[in-house]
Amino acid sequence: MLYYAAVFFIIAIVAGLLGFGGIAAGASSIAQVLFFIFVVLFLISLIAGLVRRKN
Repeated sequence: MLYYAAVFFIIAIVAGLLGFGGIAAGASSIAQVLFFIFVVLFLISLIAGLVRRKN
């Protein structure tokens, strides 16, 4: 998921440099959503791992 967030971020940068503002905004918002989903899933996995080790 982090890979796809990075891909959409690169697409947004390239589109922004070429002057495609709408595509850049769309790609950056998709990248932002994917990144936040990744962070939430990472934190859930980290907490579950810590709880599992204590038991």
